[in-house]
Amino acid sequence: MTDRNILTKFSSHFLNKSSILYFIVIACFFIIAGWSIQVYGEEGASQDEEVNFTILHTNDEHSAVIPHSPAKDFRPGEKDPTIGGFARLASAVEEVRDRKEEKGEPVLLFNAGDFIGGGAFCWLVPQGNIPDPELSAMHEIGYDAAIIGNHEYDYGPNILADYLIAAGYPEAHEKTKMLASNTIPPEGHPMEEKELLRQTGIMEIENDIKIGTFGLIGNQAILVASDTGDLEFADQHKVARKSIDKLEDEGADIIVALTHSGIPEDKELARSVDGIDVIVGGHCHTAIAPPKEVNDTLIVQAGAYLEFLGHLELAYNPVTEELRVRNEEKNRPFLIPIDGSLPMHEETAKVVEKYKEELNSLVREITDGKFESVMDTVARADFVLEDIRLEATETTVGNFVTDAMRQITTEKTGDNVDVAFQADGNIRRGIKPSQTGNGGEISFYDISKAVGIGYGEDGYAGYPITSFYLDGRELMLVLETSAFLSEGISPATFFHSSGLHYVYEPGNAVLFNIPILDVPVPGLNSINEAEIYTGEGKQPPPDSGEFEPVDTSGEELYHIVTDTYILSHFKMVADILPVVEPKNAQGEALDLNNPEEYLVHHDDGRELKVWETVVNYAANQPEGEDGIAQIPDYYAQTHQRVIHEDGFPHVVWVIVIVVLIAGGITLLVRRRKIRRRKQQQSSI
Repeated sequence: MTDRNILTKFSSHFLNKSSILYFIVIACFFIIAGWSIQVYGEEGASQDEEVNFTILHTNDEHSAVIPHSPAKDFRPGEKDPTIGGFARLASAVEEVRDRKEEKGEPVLLFNAGDFIGGGAFCWLVPQGNIPDPELSAMHEIGYDAAIIGNHEYDYGPNILADYLIAAGYPEAHEKTKMLASNTIPPEGHPMEEKELLRQTGIMEIENDIKIGTFGLIGNQAILVASDTGDLEFADQHKVARKSIDKLEDEGADIIVALTHSGIPEDKELARSVDGIDVIVGGHCHTAIAPPKEVNDTLIVQAGAYLEFLGHLELAYNPVTEELRVRNEEKNRPFLIPIDGSLPMHEETAKVVEKYKEELNSLVREITDGKFESVMDTVARADFVLEDIRLEATETTVGNFVTDAMRQITTEKTGDNVDVAFQADGNIRRGIKPSQTGNGGEISFYDISKAVGIGYGEDGYAGYPITSFYLDGRELMLVLETSAFLSEGISPATFFHSSGLHYVYEPGNAVLFNIPILDVPVPGLNSINEAEIYTGEGKQPPPDSGEFEPVDTSGEELYHIVTDTYILSHFKMVADILPVVEPKNAQGEALDLNNPEEYLVHHDDGRELKVWETVVNYAANQPEGEDGIAQIPDYYAQTHQRVIHEDGFPHVVWVIVIVVLIAGGITLLVRRRKIRRRKQQQSSI
């Protein structure tokens, strides 16, 4: 049978009345079915098929184990003005879970790093044998995943490995996945051998929906990490793309990145890497509400110190693969305050109390019994020693801390200290006295939260005091370094000081940024004036007549104290600026690889810590009528130790000179062309 005969037979069969009617009915059925799939599959089914779930999140707890700000105001069983505390957090999480369980909606809980570092509770970490209370509380509360931030490296990667092992890892990944996707331990390191860190994780929720997670530490966080040892860190964007591919191959429907990077780097990650649905961030201590949206990626962060629990209600449509936020339509907050309105979760409170007793025992040991508890009153004040502002400027808490370092070290060594420096980023918080009860009391705990970070060679927490000498020229370079780093890199590198008054022009700290590389070039000419305080005790205003100019001839040495963190960066700074060479009192260069040459010790071999100088300085103030040391009103305000001047930026002169040179060259070239043209015309 020919093709034509087949077509003829086919047509004759269907082109009758009954067949045509049948064909029309079938066609209408498919048209209506297709329209229904389009409408209800993409819109109607988006409601019927949606899976509702909630992401809870915290970041940058910094050992805020108990309610604080100030801790002295905590009244168990009562509503009080304090914030934070893991037992309160547990109650907030439980309330959300119970409410969502009634509706059959899953709840996930994530942590974006820096759960340790800052307060006295993390001092237990380098003591060994026991995990710190933060991670124990996180396991009790039921975090699904967490990441390693820069402050988890406060005691170095080896102690971090010991701490994770003590907390039950690698088995504890079943409780709380510990993610560090772009962290590369060296071969043979416990983190690598024992698989203490994971690169990705998958969590399955309702209707077989899978949520994939990975964790990144950002460039800025790596830069300020105290001690990362031999660890290396891979490019965040490359790792993100690789992690997304891996998770999607494993069937992940939704991708959540846990990052400890800060908002600017989170935005850049979202712009550069497709496929991330949610970024749960940390590091910059920002409370974000509502979420920021960049390239279809939601970015959230919950502040710091457990002031808030992040709360993100979501709906996912597996048909359209759309993810949408539900908070506003349900009138739910993006941030839940962790405050005195919340009860203490009984089981979590027991975990906290256990570690509080451990900490009190340590406090008695390291203060030789002078203080029995972290809640002991050290002093009283009628004002707040204001919080750091990350604005490269003098603060009352910065003055108090550096005065303590200068004067307590003078007493300890018997040698007058000329200048004390402390970086803005190493003063974690202001010092706030109690506002309830008798009022004005400052606890050991509240001072430790301000200056308790770091670690020493003696095995105890807290940055040690370092003592050395610089000549006047080098001292001026230190000030230039502070100006350059705080203006060109981060305000956290600004140096608070005691025993010194200086004037500088912020606009001249950085000459310019190298294009493309975005690398700042130091101006080296921002300090207009610097004077040394020649009196005793608290530093008066600069017009008191008790100051003399820094001698830059190189003939006089100045006794300097700071901490080991700042001293460790002197070599790094030397790669950017002229060398600053710490010396002993005889002017001989110190071996910075030998801590015994610059550390200040107690008779029992323990190091003098920054926090210790501040506690002792506060306790040594004149007593009030109640027998408690009283912080003098001097510290209620600043005293012009650092004065900013708005001068004419030197970079403008550079631009003017470049423009003049370019203009001169252009004019010269034009004149030569005109002369050559005239010569050609005259020769014709």
